[in-house]
Amino acid sequence: MSNSSSPNEAFIIFELADTLYAISSQAVQQMEMVDRITPVPNAPHFVEGVVFSRGQVIPVINLRVRFGFEKIPYNLRTRLIVTQSQNRTIGLIVDTAREFIVIPENAIQPPNEEISGLSGHYLAGIATLGERIILILKVEEVFEMPDSSLSVLS
Repeated sequence: MSNSSSPNEAFIIFELADTLYAISSQAVQQMEMVDRITPVPNAPHFVEGVVFSRGQVIPVINLRVRFGFEKIPYNLRTRLIVTQSQNRTIGLIVDTAREFIVIPENAIQPPNEEISGLSGHYLAGIATLGERIILILKVEEVFEMPDSSLSVLS
């Protein structure tokens, strides 16, 4: 599953619509509380806008909306995970993010072939840790836009 040489990889675990997800810690620049987001005209419905963070203007995707879940108001647990992949930096809004763990490679299985549609493209694997099931995301796939004219994320 993993492209790294390590048999165990570190991940940031976050929650979205009562489901646990993981992103490789190597793709995460920082995590912070959601502050002021400036809307961008004519952006896709899942792009909340842009934020200014640590000297950078960063486009922000609401992962709930991106994955087809209901949009909910932000609260004190809502987090912005600033990620980088393929020389692009994008913020991901998630319900909560509070855990940094190492997942053993043998705990990660490839997604089943039955998982079809757009959601299957986002998954790098599925980890089981005790009773927990964690969906491991391919950050680069989350960045991909269905319409190539969407330059707000470039």
